[in-house]
Amino acid sequence: MIGGGWAARFLLNGVDVRLYGPSAIAVERVQKMLCSARRAYRQLTQVTLPAEGALTVVHSVADAVHGVDLVQESAPERLDLKRELLASASRAAASEILICSSTSSIRPSLLQDGADHPERLLVAHPFNPVYLLPLVELCAGRHTAPEALVRAAEIYRAIGMHPLVVRNEVDGFIANRLQEALWREALWLVHDDLATVQEVDDAVCYSFGLRRPIMGPLLTYRMACGGTGMREAMERLGPYLKWPLSKLTDVPELTNAFLDKLAGQAEAQAKTSKFTEQARDDCLVALLQGLRSQRHGAGETVASWEQRLRDNALQLAAGDSNPLRSPTLQLPSD
Repeated sequence: MIGGGWAARFLLNGVDVRLYGPSAIAVERVQKMLCSARRAYRQLTQVTLPAEGALTVVHSVADAVHGVDLVQESAPERLDLKRELLASASRAAASEILICSSTSSIRPSLLQDGADHPERLLVAHPFNPVYLLPLVELCAGRHTAPEALVRAAEIYRAIGMHPLVVRNEVDGFIANRLQEALWREALWLVHDDLATVQEVDDAVCYSFGLRRPIMGPLLTYRMACGGTGMREAMERLGPYLKWPLSKLTDVPELTNAFLDKLAGQAEAQAKTSKFTEQARDDCLVALLQGLRSQRHGAGETVASWEQRLRDNALQLAAGDSNPLRSPTLQLPSD
């Protein structure tokens, strides 16, 4: 899934791809994913895409990395398998070629063992579907050269991605650590018969899940306190973290040093983003309208609400002997 998504994103950005996959249906999967990506890009943008890159299927790691500018490994999450593949790639690829692993959890220093020129090896962790979700987490290993991160960020940015450099090596990087915390709590809710699978998913999709494309968890809580500031928000909401509202109750101590760090970074974020409540509302409206066009999730709720409004207006008009009033609508400037 990940390797096919990478291939589709690169190909549709005009980049030639040499594909190696030992599975008998690897090529079939990539072709199917490429069709899905073409369809999605037609809806995503009206800008003319470059001429599609050429897909070449090869039958060895050495052939895959010959003459390329970037190696993207996307094997299953098995350290032994990844080490073997990366070591083979590093022996066959020119010494200056970047080698990136799509691993979602393994620290890059562990992957560098046995690799030739480990200074050019790093993690570039994407999210499924890779051809649509823009985040790629870049994480350096013990031997990774700083310029390798810079070069990788330039490459991924050129194909429409948002590179996020992980400051220090850590298992699971950033996004997956956040995802797993939510996933664990979801499993506990079902395990303890506090909610069904559908109820857990609805709880996310119809509420804070809608905010996530717009605001991360820290900005969300700062705005929940009227934008007064992160220190004030933590002083007000921080004590609730010690309540046993979830299975995950291990919380950092809210020391002055930690609050100062949070407040300083939040203030810097506020100065650069200039994100307001009106901007938040505009983004949510756009998101809900998009979901409404697909009659999915919260968009279906909006569509049903609108239909009730129409039905009520028709009922009122039917019982009114006065001339029928045309609806009025103030059009936005755009």
